[in-house]
Amino acid sequence: MSTQKRWAMIAALAVMTAGFGLQLTATPEVQAADHTDPGGLDTLGDADDIGDLYAFHENGKLVLVLTFAGPLAPVAGQTGNYNRDVLYGVHIDNSADNVADFNIYARYGMNSLGEWGIQVSGLPGEAGVVVGPVETEIAGDNGKVWTGLRDDPFFFDLAGFQATVSSGTISFNPANDFFAGSNITTIVMEVPLTAVTVDTATGKKLSIWATTATK
Repeated sequence: MSTQKRWAMIAALAVMTAGFGLQLTATPEVQAADHTDPGGLDTLGDADDIGDLYAFHENGKLVLVLTFAGPLAPVAGQTGNYNRDVLYGVHIDNSADNVADFNIYARYGMNSLGEWGIQVSGLPGEAGVVVGPVETEIAGDNGKVWTGLRDDPFFFDLAGFQATVSSGTISFNPANDFFAGSNITTIVMEVPLTAVTVDTATGKKLSIWATTATK
């Protein structure tokens, strides 16, 4: 694969049990962009442009949310941006050495009827791949996968940012979300938290980052 983008996770992450948490991870040779990802980094019509990576835990599950190819103004008949030439990766380091201990890879494909589906390999807690159609909850042995178009969860007060830069006075308003109502293509994965964690007595944390690669 000739092109690869590496991104640090920018979402605020929930702190887990005592001595165990999620942290931001830096990687060498990082390419960065804002949430709208300018066209200079685009190669496949935004399908390989990561929006955000979110991670949180609840009820013994680790939930990973990768967004890309957006944000988009809603229009009738709009669907997710699926491209068979893009490989999506979510990588988890649970040993604090900045090397992935788990590599989850997802890619799209189309059948003879023109229907899109997704295949996910390396999902923690799963012995094999998880495969199924888009816009459908796909259950594995222990985890779940869903992909499709969703309301963009990223929050940003653009007017407040511009006013802050102009005046020098912090002017952000938590009620103003510039991206409200925008759509973005999303991959959601749910895995058992026990499948990725280490002994909490060691004080280790999870570092999580995402990549895209193209042919």
